Amino acid sequence: MTLFSNSQTFLSAISALRAAFSFIFAVSLVFFVGCDRNKNLTNTTSEAKRYELRGKVISVDKANKKAEIEHEEIPGFMPKMTMTFPIHDDWVWEDLVPGVEIKATLVVDEKAKDPYWLENLVIIATRLGNLPPPPVNENFAQIGKEVPNFQLTNQDGRKISFKDFRGKALAVTFIYTRCPLADYCIKMSTNFSDLNARLLNSEYRDKIRLLTISFDPEHDTPEKLRQYGLGYMGKDAKPDFTVWQLAVGPDKQMREIADFFGLRYEVDQQDKTQINHSLVTAVIAPDGRVRKIFTGNSWTVSQLEKELIESLDQAQN
Repeated sequence: MTLFSNSQTFLSAISALRAAFSFIFAVSLVFFVGCDRNKNLTNTTSEAKRYELRGKVISVDKANKKAEIEHEEIPGFMPKMTMTFPIHDDWVWEDLVPGVEIKATLVVDEKAKDPYWLENLVIIATRLGNLPPPPVNENFAQIGKEVPNFQLTNQDGRKISFKDFRGKALAVTFIYTRCPLADYCIKMSTNFSDLNARLLNSEYRDKIRLLTISFDPEHDTPEKLRQYGLGYMGKDAKPDFTVWQLAVGPDKQMREIADFFGLRYEVDQQDKTQINHSLVTAVIAPDGRVRKIFTGNSWTVSQLEKELIESLDQAQN
């Protein structure tokens, strides 16, 4: 992603005076409508780029100050998609709920603590009436629910199923190999490859399994998944898929798997190579039941490893 500077040099006292006047007016307006709503915005560098964003809130993570937003196309920068954004306006957590429509400034700054975030958020439409949120799909993976024996094909072209993992702790995540977003599929795959490297030489090598599933069967063949996985293992690493496997299934099967785990994805109609999707990572206990669901991208390798080890310990007691 190429970033361009938005800073402007003032060449005269007149323009400086105008800028100062505009600033005073803007500060006064913000104080009038929201008092100290924006006082905690993160400082940006000179390379920060700003875009107007509009969309609908899908879910809210107050603890981590993030929200999943289905946003419109950002001309010249990003197609329409659903993704999770950090939000640096503290006031929003009082009013931000799933279903509301918002507009905000998307700030992209690779040198800042967060490479991107939203600020100056405004709620432009509330959820209609007092209707309750839509019911949860009855097939959504509930904690303690047994995972159906879905059939897949792994990176070596071998047929596998979820029952093959019985007796082991299993982590499952979802990607597509053409995903360009660093905080989405790339981060999921980096986390899994890092955990794979830990486990290969540990006492848990034969007790824990990792499974990355592609929801792009038209493009992600077993051969492509193998090359994708090898790329994350590193050029000097031994090709070893004992712990970490990558797999894909027919479109109908993938829809059923996504439905069970609560994953949402759809092909972008303006760019067929891109898929708008949410993030779901699940921990399956040795008895084949769902132990934990991580949504979003804030979980760490250590957190996932801890959940997997604890599921093994509980199975032995």
